[in-house]
Amino acid sequence: MNYRNLFRKLEENLAQIERTDDVVALLSLILERVVEDFHDDLGIERGRLYVREDDHFVLEVEYPSASDKLGYEIPASYPPIQELLHHGFVLHAPGDPGFDTRIEDPLGVRTFAAILVGLTRQQIIAFSLRDSSDREHVISMLNTIRHGVNLKLRKRHLETRLAEAREIQMSLLPTSAPQFHDYDLWGESVPAEEVGGDLFDYIPISERSMGIAIADSAGHGLPAALQARDAIIGLRMGVEERLRITATIEKLNRVVGRSALATKFISLVYGEIEPNGNFVYCNAGHPLPMLYRDGEISELGMGGLILGPNPDAQYERGYTQMSPGAVLLLYTDGIVEAANQNDEMFETDRLRDILRSREWTSAKELVGEVFRAVREFSDTDPPLDDQTVVAVIRKKAGTGS
Repeated sequence: MNYRNLFRKLEENLAQIERTDDVVALLSLILERVVEDFHDDLGIERGRLYVREDDHFVLEVEYPSASDKLGYEIPASYPPIQELLHHGFVLHAPGDPGFDTRIEDPLGVRTFAAILVGLTRQQIIAFSLRDSSDREHVISMLNTIRHGVNLKLRKRHLETRLAEAREIQMSLLPTSAPQFHDYDLWGESVPAEEVGGDLFDYIPISERSMGIAIADSAGHGLPAALQARDAIIGLRMGVEERLRITATIEKLNRVVGRSALATKFISLVYGEIEPNGNFVYCNAGHPLPMLYRDGEISELGMGGLILGPNPDAQYERGYTQMSPGAVLLLYTDGIVEAANQNDEMFETDRLRDILRSREWTSAKELVGEVFRAVREFSDTDPPLDDQTVVAVIRKKAGTGS
């Protein structure tokens, strides 16, 4: 028997099976493919799928065609079932110890093999075999199939959980930019993996104040995403109109410092804009936002340590003024540290060049141009690190944009 060809066939079949949220439907597809594609190689004549219900395994699926035995119950105490639960695989024929014709005859079963599948060990895939089937080949190949199926189920389970985590994370990102007096706002975030450690937020405080936040948790992937989520939620809960920004950040820092997560490091910029152009902010160890005003670029660095390492850290407020036409650009390190094939980083000088390249009137266009330039520079999609950009533009009187 050519095992290499059998293994290749198995890999191809598992790869082609479509993802479904229904485990029984997924296992039914696997059952069909195994019966069809290993019929000659292993002497498989028929396949059945059983699902555990209390102290029985119930016949749910038959292939190639269903009989009137769907719903047939086999007690979990049946010796071949007990052997299957212990070893994950069983092969029995009439005359073998534990083989009971009273259970097998109603199904028309003589020689059979079965594998235990599923993350909860609640499903059995069984095959009727020709009496002439080579037991050694069947045992070897079906055990391989069992491992392949269980790996696929684990992968599917992980993908489902990551998809759920991404859905939760994306629900935290603003679905649209808010309207706030004569400001134009826009933000976008691109994770390096299914979920990322970057988040941004707009926090309406009152008619006189709008909060803007950008956060980057150490690393990326699910642990970083969970940390960033907690930071943004904590910020939303802590912000109040009459509460000093530094008091909010210091409280958030204590919460992050007590986190059980391994990294415990989050960089954050949080600021509040007012209709008259006042911008009060606090930078907790984050890449310095840029304010482009009257042809000059300044960086906003007032604040303190990154959140997490020192729960007792104290923070300072920074103040600046956004005059009409001013542009505020916030970003995470995945932007400026994006590298090309020569290991050159994008760096802040290229961001400054983008800001100076023209008179920006649309925050969305500016954010899009930053991402376009970074992708063109690094030629990497998806990025190697999470990337987030937020822009705030104070419109000039009479521009209507």
